[in-house]
Amino acid sequence: MQVILLERVAKLGQMGDVVDVKAGFARNYLLLQGKALTASKENIAAFEDQKAQLEARNLESRKEAEALAERLDGQRFVVIRQASDGGNLYGSVSTRDAAMVATEAGYSIDRKQVLIRQPIKELGLHDVEVHLHPEVMVNITLNVARSPEEAELQESGKSIQQLAAEEEAEAEFEIAELFDDIGSAASEDEALAEVVEEQTGENPVEDDETKS
Repeated sequence: MQVILLERVAKLGQMGDVVDVKAGFARNYLLLQGKALTASKENIAAFEDQKAQLEARNLESRKEAEALAERLDGQRFVVIRQASDGGNLYGSVSTRDAAMVATEAGYSIDRKQVLIRQPIKELGLHDVEVHLHPEVMVNITLNVARSPEEAELQESGKSIQQLAAEEEAEAEFEIAELFDDIGSAASEDEALAEVVEEQTGENPVEDDETKS
Protein backbone atom coordinates (compact mmCIF):
# COMPACT_ATOMS: atom_id res chain seq x y z
CA MET A 1 0.00 0.00 0.00
CA GLN A 2 1.34 3.43 -0.94
CA VAL A 3 1.11 6.39 1.42
CA ILE A 4 2.45 9.93 1.44
CA LEU A 5 4.23 10.88 4.66
CA LEU A 6 3.09 14.02 6.45
CA GLU A 7 6.17 14.00 8.70
CA ARG A 8 9.48 12.19 9.04
CA VAL A 9 9.04 8.55 10.07
CA ALA A 10 12.15 6.72 11.26
CA LYS A 11 13.43 4.06 8.84
CA LEU A 12 10.67 4.95 6.41
CA GLY A 13 11.15 8.41 4.92
CA GLN A 14 10.87 12.19 5.14
CA MET A 15 7.86 14.46 4.88
CA GLY A 16 6.40 14.31 1.37
CA ASP A 17 7.89 10.94 0.49
CA VAL A 18 5.58 8.39 -1.14
CA VAL A 19 6.45 4.99 0.29
CA ASP A 20 5.21 1.40 0.12
CA VAL A 21 4.10 -0.09 3.44
CA LYS A 22 2.02 -2.99 4.63
CA ALA A 23 -1.70 -2.23 4.69
CA GLY A 24 -2.02 -3.11 8.38
CA PHE A 25 0.86 -0.80 9.36
CA ALA A 26 -0.67 1.99 7.32
CA ARG A 27 -4.18 1.63 8.74
CA ASN A 28 -3.27 0.88 12.35
CA TYR A 29 -0.42 3.35 12.75
CA LEU A 30 0.46 5.82 9.98
CA LEU A 31 -3.08 6.83 9.00
CA LEU A 32 -4.45 6.48 12.53
CA GLN A 33 -1.72 8.71 14.01
CA GLY A 34 -2.04 11.30 11.25
CA LYS A 35 1.49 10.63 10.02
CA ALA A 36 0.47 9.82 6.45
CA LEU A 37 -2.30 9.82 3.87
CA THR A 38 -3.10 7.23 1.24
CA ALA A 39 -1.16 8.18 -1.86
CA SER A 40 -4.13 8.96 -4.07
CA LYS A 41 -3.84 11.68 -6.71
CA GLU A 42 -6.18 13.87 -4.68
CA ASN A 43 -4.18 13.49 -1.47
CA ILE A 44 -0.86 14.08 -3.23
CA ALA A 45 -2.25 17.24 -4.81
CA ALA A 46 -3.66 18.38 -1.46
CA PHE A 47 -0.29 17.78 0.18
CA GLU A 48 1.50 19.89 -2.44
CA ASP A 49 -0.96 22.71 -1.80
CA GLN A 50 -0.37 22.53 1.98
CA LYS A 51 3.33 21.61 1.90
CA ALA A 52 4.56 25.04 2.93
CA GLN A 53 2.17 25.18 5.89
CA LEU A 54 3.04 21.63 6.97
CA GLU A 55 6.77 22.37 6.80
CA ALA A 56 6.31 25.57 8.83
CA ARG A 57 4.24 23.71 11.41
CA ASN A 58 6.82 20.93 11.59
CA LEU A 59 9.63 23.45 12.07
CA GLU A 60 7.76 25.16 14.90
CA SER A 61 6.96 21.89 16.69
CA ARG A 62 10.58 20.76 16.28
CA LYS A 63 11.87 23.96 17.90
CA GLU A 64 9.52 23.42 20.84
CA ALA A 65 10.68 19.81 21.12
CA GLU A 66 14.34 20.85 21.00
CA ALA A 67 13.77 23.37 23.80
CA LEU A 68 12.19 20.67 25.96
CA ALA A 69 14.91 18.20 24.99
CA GLU A 70 17.61 20.49 26.38
CA ARG A 71 15.96 20.31 29.81
CA LEU A 72 14.78 16.71 29.73
CA ASP A 73 17.74 14.83 28.25
CA GLY A 74 19.59 12.80 30.89
CA GLN A 75 17.09 13.47 33.68
CA ARG A 76 16.53 10.75 36.28
CA PHE A 77 13.18 9.98 37.88
CA VAL A 78 12.31 7.77 40.85
CA VAL A 79 9.53 5.20 40.46
CA ILE A 80 8.43 3.49 43.70
CA ARG A 81 7.20 -0.07 43.27
CA GLN A 82 6.70 -3.20 45.39
CA ALA A 83 9.16 -6.00 44.70
CA SER A 84 10.48 -9.27 46.07
CA ASP A 85 13.66 -9.52 48.13
CA GLY A 86 15.38 -10.64 44.93
CA GLY A 87 14.41 -7.39 43.20
CA ASN A 88 11.64 -8.69 40.90
CA LEU A 89 8.71 -6.32 40.56
CA TYR A 90 5.14 -7.37 41.24
CA GLY A 91 4.15 -6.19 37.77
CA SER A 92 6.13 -3.88 35.49
CA VAL A 93 6.82 -0.21 34.84
CA SER A 94 4.86 1.07 31.84
CA THR A 95 5.15 3.97 29.42
CA ARG A 96 2.29 5.59 31.34
CA ASP A 97 4.36 5.41 34.55
CA ALA A 98 7.35 7.01 32.83
CA ALA A 99 5.25 9.82 31.37
CA MET A 100 3.56 10.39 34.73
CA VAL A 101 6.73 10.80 36.82
CA ALA A 102 8.29 13.07 34.19
CA THR A 103 5.15 15.20 33.97
CA GLU A 104 4.93 15.44 37.77
CA ALA A 105 8.50 16.75 37.71
CA GLY A 106 7.51 19.50 35.30
CA TYR A 107 8.24 17.90 31.92
CA SER A 108 5.00 17.55 30.00
CA ILE A 109 5.20 14.39 27.89
CA ASP A 110 2.68 11.85 26.67
CA ARG A 111 2.92 8.08 27.12
CA LYS A 112 2.86 7.72 23.32
CA GLN A 113 6.19 9.57 23.21
CA VAL A 114 7.86 7.06 25.53
CA LEU A 115 9.62 3.98 24.21
CA ILE A 116 10.66 1.18 26.59
CA ARG A 117 12.69 -1.27 24.51
CA GLN A 118 13.05 -3.91 27.24
CA PRO A 119 10.24 -4.57 29.76
CA ILE A 120 11.07 -3.12 33.18
CA LYS A 121 10.34 -5.93 35.63
CA GLU A 122 13.05 -5.51 38.26
CA LEU A 123 14.48 -2.87 40.56
CA GLY A 124 17.38 -0.75 39.41
CA LEU A 125 18.26 1.99 36.92
CA HIS A 126 16.65 1.71 33.49
CA ASP A 127 17.23 3.85 30.38
CA VAL A 128 14.13 4.92 28.48
CA GLU A 129 13.70 6.79 25.20
CA VAL A 130 11.41 9.79 24.83
CA HIS A 131 10.53 10.82 21.25
CA LEU A 132 9.48 14.45 21.55
CA HIS A 133 9.29 14.90 17.78
CA PRO A 134 9.99 12.73 14.74
CA GLU A 135 13.42 14.39 14.62
CA VAL A 136 14.06 14.86 18.36
CA MET A 137 14.74 12.02 20.79
CA VAL A 138 16.22 12.07 24.33
CA ASN A 139 17.06 9.51 26.99
CA ILE A 140 15.91 9.53 30.58
CA THR A 141 16.61 7.13 33.44
CA LEU A 142 14.01 5.53 35.69
CA ASN A 143 15.28 4.66 39.17
CA VAL A 144 12.89 1.88 40.17
CA ALA A 145 13.03 1.21 43.91
CA ARG A 146 10.92 0.11 46.88
CA SER A 147 11.53 3.31 48.83
CA PRO A 148 13.14 6.74 48.42
CA GLU A 149 16.00 5.56 50.64
CA GLU A 150 16.63 2.55 48.40
CA ALA A 151 16.49 4.82 45.35
CA GLU A 152 19.26 6.98 46.85
CA LEU A 153 21.44 3.92 47.40
CA GLN A 154 20.83 2.74 43.83
CA GLU A 155 21.67 6.22 42.60
CA SER A 156 25.05 5.89 44.32
CA GLY A 157 25.78 2.88 42.13
CA LYS A 158 24.71 -0.04 44.32
CA SER A 159 22.42 -2.71 42.86
CA ILE A 160 19.68 -4.45 44.81
CA GLN A 161 21.82 -7.60 44.79
CA GLN A 162 24.75 -5.72 46.32
CA LEU A 163 22.49 -4.19 48.96
CA ALA A 164 21.07 -7.61 49.84
CA ALA A 165 24.58 -9.10 50.06
CA GLU A 166 25.73 -6.26 52.34
CA GLU A 167 22.70 -6.71 54.61
CA GLU A 168 23.33 -10.47 54.79
CA ALA A 169 27.03 -9.94 55.56
CA GLU A 170 26.16 -7.41 58.27
CA ALA A 171 23.67 -9.83 59.86
CA GLU A 172 26.26 -12.64 59.82
CA PHE A 173 28.84 -10.32 61.40
CA GLU A 174 26.43 -9.35 64.20
CA ILE A 175 25.69 -13.03 64.91
CA ALA A 176 29.42 -13.84 64.97
CA GLU A 177 30.06 -10.97 67.38
CA LEU A 178 27.27 -12.23 69.63
CA PHE A 179 28.82 -15.70 69.84
CA ASP A 180 32.23 -14.13 70.45
CA ASP A 181 30.79 -12.15 73.36
CA ILE A 182 29.16 -15.27 74.80
CA GLY A 183 32.39 -17.24 74.44
CA SER A 184 34.39 -14.41 75.99
CA ALA A 185 32.02 -14.21 78.95
CA ALA A 186 32.25 -17.97 79.51
CA SER A 187 36.06 -17.81 79.41
CA GLU A 188 36.07 -15.00 81.95
CA ASP A 189 33.82 -17.03 84.29
CA GLU A 190 36.15 -20.04 84.04
CA ALA A 191 39.22 -17.89 84.70
CA LEU A 192 37.58 -16.31 87.73
CA ALA A 193 36.59 -19.75 89.05
CA GLU A 194 40.20 -20.93 88.79
CA VAL A 195 41.43 -17.91 90.79
CA VAL A 196 38.80 -18.47 93.49
CA GLU A 197 39.66 -22.18 93.66
CA GLU A 198 43.34 -21.39 94.08
CA GLN A 199 42.59 -19.00 96.91
CA THR A 200 39.81 -20.87 98.72
CA GLY A 201 40.04 -24.41 97.47
CA GLU A 202 36.47 -24.15 96.17
CA ASN A 203 35.26 -24.00 92.58
CA PRO A 204 32.07 -21.88 92.35
CA VAL A 205 31.26 -23.15 88.86
CA GLU A 206 31.45 -26.82 89.92
CA ASP A 207 29.52 -26.04 93.14
CA ASP A 208 26.75 -24.42 91.10
CA GLU A 209 26.58 -27.44 88.79
CA THR A 210 26.46 -29.77 91.83
CA LYS A 211 23.64 -27.78 93.39
CA SER A 212 21.70 -27.82 90.14
